[in-house]
Amino acid sequence: MAEHRQSRKRRYITWGVAGAAVLAGAGIAAQTSMAATTWPAQKTYTGRAFDACTAPSSAAMKAWKADGYYGGAAVYVGGKNRGCAQPNLTASWVKSVNTAGWKLIPIYVGAQPSCQTGSSPEKLTAATAASLGATDGADAVAKASALGMKAGSPIYLDMEPYDITNKACNDAVLTYVRSFTKTLRAKVYRAGYYGFSSSSAKAVATATNKTDLPGNLWYALWDKKDTTTTDWPWGATQYTGHSRGHQYLVNSKETRGGYTITVDRDAWDAPVAIVG
Repeated sequence: MAEHRQSRKRRYITWGVAGAAVLAGAGIAAQTSMAATTWPAQKTYTGRAFDACTAPSSAAMKAWKADGYYGGAAVYVGGKNRGCAQPNLTASWVKSVNTAGWKLIPIYVGAQPSCQTGSSPEKLTAATAASLGATDGADAVAKASALGMKAGSPIYLDMEPYDITNKACNDAVLTYVRSFTKTLRAKVYRAGYYGFSSSSAKAVATATNKTDLPGNLWYALWDKKDTTTTDWPWGATQYTGHSRGHQYLVNSKETRGGYTITVDRDAWDAPVAIVG
């Protein structure tokens, strides 16, 4: 998938792009570093998950849960660059599928860099990165909270591929990500990040300055390997302690319980939403 579910049309566009070191346990520690705040215990899930552009119907989710192959589902809670309508994604839907046993993974499609190939409704620049990060972070929390995803939940910021060798652009992205992360933490939500192992995720994982980078990393590496360890592209001590997700297969058209959905497959070992 060329774009991470921003739209059904745009997801097939080919991107022309060039190809936070966290020590063991620091992924969680970074999320709970505010001494004056009592953080809810994080809820984690380890197993198979999927993400789909539009949240499936309650009936489809019930049928897929009964099938038993997946236990986690990623949903797009907001962002100006979210490409698909979400007629099913309501607070009652979240409560229902959570009660059925689904572990939900909130994604927010925030501002995209100006050096990125393709068009996006919201783009960031060096001048706007910090303010947009704060605005989008606050909006992400508001959207997740309105859906019944409580404090202590993670929100994964979706950053599509861009040319990370463009230093000015990359610096602006990291400024935006840090601002988004700080805003989430101030509101007692955990910060996560979705990106590509060759570009946007690499920028975060290999950043020299680790300050205020997300403590959970969901990397897109389409090698068809259901793992968060054997193909982990960076240091073995990075993002440990249930802080990794791996999108390993895309555009998988699957029928379960009589319902057919095109999904991307994920290996998951990271925080999920706190609901109920």
